[in-house]
Amino acid sequence: MPKTSARLLALLSLLQTRRDWPGALLAERLDISPRTVRRDVDRLRELGYPIVAFKGPDGGYRLEAGTELPPLLFDDEQAVALAIALQIATTTGAGIEEAAARALNTVRQVMPARLRHRIDTLQVTAVERPAARPDPQVDSGVLMALSAAVHAREVLRFDYTPEYPDDQATQTPPRRVQPHHLVAWGGRWYLVAWDLDREDWRTFRADRIVPRTPTGPRFTPRELPGGGVATFVTGRFRGSDGSGDWPCRGEVILDLPASAVSRFTRDGVVEELGPDRCRLVLGSWSWPGLAAAIGRFDADIEVVGPAELKDAFAHLARRYADAAAGAPATPPPAR
Repeated sequence: MPKTSARLLALLSLLQTRRDWPGALLAERLDISPRTVRRDVDRLRELGYPIVAFKGPDGGYRLEAGTELPPLLFDDEQAVALAIALQIATTTGAGIEEAAARALNTVRQVMPARLRHRIDTLQVTAVERPAARPDPQVDSGVLMALSAAVHAREVLRFDYTPEYPDDQATQTPPRRVQPHHLVAWGGRWYLVAWDLDREDWRTFRADRIVPRTPTGPRFTPRELPGGGVATFVTGRFRGSDGSGDWPCRGEVILDLPASAVSRFTRDGVVEELGPDRCRLVLGSWSWPGLAAAIGRFDADIEVVGPAELKDAFAHLARRYADAAAGAPATPPPAR
């Protein structure tokens, strides 16, 4: 029979893997008697673990949530994953940087030496993308309030600060929405919701939201356009109608291998036409922007379509020629 301490850890590990454990099955898995199982359960309760017994033909035990946080048990992979997640928490924009650093220090102190060494050698440097101005931090309490409303499917009321407050002379009324998802995108947090007053889908910056209490009645969630939150959010930030596609999309043939092009086209579709020739379908915000994105490849270009893309290449050619000659800029073609 294993020592008591090892037995308790093994029992606790089993209780964390499923909701209900029949006593006989626990005894079999630990190779101990049902009486020993009962004694070990009592010992874990004394340590603060809320283990309840349930009756029935297969009566057994269940580990439930308690009022205090008892000592936690992680296997090696879980401990390493937790440490890595805490190290990169500084880029979430959720205002939890200091708490994450303290949590990482706490976890590290109780780790066995072998795991502490692995964590110390795996130093992750989380680097945020360069920006003209730093992304605003979101109060963790706001994130919790938004998440709770999404989970409970309750109408949410909140004050929303405009990006440029000086542009609005009067105080806007509170927004009333059916919250659908809380999304992290590019270092910022957004609430995806159905706006009840505007009768349309909206995305709201979480750092500009001040929730009001209480929340409203429960609602039945609507289906997002595009079939999923990832497709919807991607489409909204691309400026489309939520379908997930770019407003401008064109097709060209490049005198380059497909392998050389695909490395630099995250959203594009590349088709190999030969050892040094490929087809590229790509999207962008505007036709000149799309032409410029394709023009970065050092290769001859054949435009398949549409005509707007050909016009954009002609416009950029005139603009670049004017820039090289020092002439005034050529106005863009009329849409």
